[in-house]
Amino acid sequence: MPSLQDQLLKAGLADEKKAKAIRNEKHKKRKQQPKGAVEVNEAEIRARQAREEKAERDRQLNLERQKQAEKKAIQAQIRQLVETNRLDRSRGETSYQFVHDKKIKKLFVDDTMVDQLSRGRLAIVFVNDAYEVVAEGVARKIMERDESAVVVLHDRKSDDQGDDDPYAGYEIPDDLMW
Repeated sequence: MPSLQDQLLKAGLADEKKAKAIRNEKHKKRKQQPKGAVEVNEAEIRARQAREEKAERDRQLNLERQKQAEKKAIQAQIRQLVETNRLDRSRGETSYQFVHDKKIKKLFVDDTMVDQLSRGRLAIVFVNDAYEVVAEGVARKIMERDESAVVVLHDRKSDDQGDDDPYAGYEIPDDLMW
């Protein structure tokens, strides 16, 4: 099979003078290079750089996708924890007020929940655009995954006696609001 140069000459698209000049130029170029030196092909270098850049972009995209998938998995875990462990507030008559996103929110709970919320035994979490009341242990598990989901969780005091409270017999007046 004849070379491209021969084919162009036969078709009349190139003349013998130009072909000879190009051959001489290539020969001079090869002679000027020191022995053992590899001829550097610029197109090959650019192609290699483009492949490396594409591989780096792909790695970055994969990392982003992995982060998004992890975030979705964490949100699903939090939703499941809340759904399975939320407390029933249907009989709530007392309003419990708290701050979320610089706004005062109100949640209706019963009197025992108010006491337990203030003592740190219960917590309020914000999931699926709704506020739910969960136990402290569940709230701690949620905080391990996403701290912003837990809206209210008071620290337990070391002097909080729990059920063995020495002041349990003393009633707090009903008209006293903090």
